[in-house]
Amino acid sequence: MRGVIALTGATGFIGSALARRLTKEGWQVRALHRSPTPPAYLTGISLEWVRGTLDDRDSLEGLVGDADVVIHCAGALRGITETDFYPVNVEAVSRLASIAASRSPAPRFLLISSLAAREPGLSPYAASKRMGEIALSKAGDRLLWTALRPPAVYGPGDRALLPLLRLMWHGIAPIPGRQDARFSLLYVEDLAEAAVKWLAGDVPERCAFELDDGHPQGYTWREVTETFERLRGRWVVRIHVPELMLKLTAGLNKMAASVIGYSPMLTPGKVREFRHPNWICDNAPFRRVVDWTPTVELEEGLRLTLGLQGGKLTTRN
Repeated sequence: MRGVIALTGATGFIGSALARRLTKEGWQVRALHRSPTPPAYLTGISLEWVRGTLDDRDSLEGLVGDADVVIHCAGALRGITETDFYPVNVEAVSRLASIAASRSPAPRFLLISSLAAREPGLSPYAASKRMGEIALSKAGDRLLWTALRPPAVYGPGDRALLPLLRLMWHGIAPIPGRQDARFSLLYVEDLAEAAVKWLAGDVPERCAFELDDGHPQGYTWREVTETFERLRGRWVVRIHVPELMLKLTAGLNKMAASVIGYSPMLTPGKVREFRHPNWICDNAPFRRVVDWTPTVELEEGLRLTLGLQGGKLTTRN
């Protein structure tokens, strides 16, 4: 065994990919979960489960224990106001960092943040991710930490992007962003590999690094739909969703959320994120200090995500 890693978010899309990759590399992974039994899709992985929640300090004390590394991957993605995101994206980071810093020696700390932290003024979600990084930076000099800022992450098991990707595979591409917008993407296994390389590397501490798939200057929506056209061997119909329609839908979602108490994905803040013209990442600073190179390009990543076999969609996600 290489050592012990305390992992939050192991039952989520990115966290489960990390758990699989880390155990494969020989790490003993201690993971937090809320339910009485771990999810069935993780039963084949050798994990040590700690039952508890991110707002319970005793649970987190048990999770961190004698760990050599703490990886905080849990994150709140849906919500309207900062109070929807703050408990997980800020308070939980601060609580975990405080516990880790109290250990002797203190474990290394890896925060899976988001590229949204680069633009905290756009939305409550983006603000919470930046505030989480700031909370980590206040943990004291004893804690050596790194934050990774991936862009939109996709891959098998993804629930956020999959409906849009499936629609594009069937030949309809709703375009919610500006036509001139550029954005980076990252396949989930490449993100997991970046974490593994961080563990093995001599990385400058107390830094945030952006990650992407290495495609120069990211993608436009046209480039993404053209990739689907190559996969399908047929045209994809592009439907540009007017900004006004996005704002009206987001406004209705906000009102409905206040009445029936659900957390919509499309909110006024999310519309501002969609309409932002530049979500391009730069891998160079991270690659200068870590021996990591993303290997999955968009076309292959879409094949794997959608489970394409013989030109047919096989995924049941």
